[in-house]
Amino acid sequence: MMLGFLLARAGVDVIVLEKHADFLRDFRGDTIHPSTLEIMHELGILDGFLKLPHQQARVLGAQFGDTAVTFADFTRLPTHCKFLAFMPQWDFLNFIAERATNHPAFHLRMSAEVTDLIEEAERMAGVRVTTSNGPLEVRANLVVGADGRGSVVRERAGLKVEEFGAPMDVLWLRLRRMPDDPEETAGRIDVGHIFIMINRGDQWQLGFVIPKGTTERVRERGLPAFRETITKLAPFLRDRISELRDWNDVKLLTVRVDRLSQWYRSGLLCIGDAAHAMSPVGGVGINLAIQDAVAAANSLAAPLREGRLTDGDLRQVQKRRALPTRLTQSFQLAVQNRVIKRTLDRHPFSIETENLKLPLMLRLVRRFPSIRRLNARLVGLGFRPEHVRI
Repeated sequence: MMLGFLLARAGVDVIVLEKHADFLRDFRGDTIHPSTLEIMHELGILDGFLKLPHQQARVLGAQFGDTAVTFADFTRLPTHCKFLAFMPQWDFLNFIAERATNHPAFHLRMSAEVTDLIEEAERMAGVRVTTSNGPLEVRANLVVGADGRGSVVRERAGLKVEEFGAPMDVLWLRLRRMPDDPEETAGRIDVGHIFIMINRGDQWQLGFVIPKGTTERVRERGLPAFRETITKLAPFLRDRISELRDWNDVKLLTVRVDRLSQWYRSGLLCIGDAAHAMSPVGGVGINLAIQDAVAAANSLAAPLREGRLTDGDLRQVQKRRALPTRLTQSFQLAVQNRVIKRTLDRHPFSIETENLKLPLMLRLVRRFPSIRRLNARLVGLGFRPEHVRI
């Protein structure tokens, strides 16, 4: 959506294909980071965006046993917005779509699922699409795969994926938020447990981190045991835990960390999770995708508009975005292996009382405020923040 908006704004004819009839999918990436908010400012649409319902987090912290740790402090970032904004992804997508349709070159087709690629003379020439009115072929000078970690585009293109593994999956759920509940978005790390609480105004979005592939073990213990574990981690939720009626209220996020060795072929480019699936650590996936979109628009608008797009232009996009992707994933893998895995390896399905030793990584964060500011830059801005140049 962002790439389509930017290219149409630059005079390139674009069609965005969305397989669903709307954007209403729950538990998607809802974290809008300062880097993305800065792009909205550069586009002149930040004020309108911030009028949408959202919550702001100026610090990220966690409770590790009895010890509170502030992991990142965004208040000193050199940006217009010194906070994370939590907003449902459908509101974000609808907002961008509305702004994009002001440009005659932008076209959005809903209920249009890409099922295959059209290849001619060793070059991708378009896509085959299933719609409610039957099959459709869409021809294009460039096909962009932005269809997520289960990308049909990258699979049909035969692009090689490097897998890096993840020690966890996440169970997501929602419960009502009451006026006297805590305000902050935070995490709770206890013996064998990592629990995420995101303030969504009138609701809590809750993430229960489990060892990779153990969803069935959690279910076998039963919903009452799952409810009890949650209330021991967050006692203030006890008066409404019955709202968790059955397992249909719990959604599984299967965590993957991977990236393509090559993001492109002639006439085709992958960006976002289709090029590099990110861990949920730091909530940076949506923002990396938007950074990819801005970099791609900056590099490709003129060649597309002038009909002179080459493989070298696509290679330049990957070259620019590959290093920040690798560095971000390395940071995420370090957190996964040094904090998350070691925590989950200890009694993952019961609450036990024992003294937790704060991991070295968190002891350093707690001791040196400068690390909190560095983490804010890494999470809030990334390793190579992009700026709109078209």
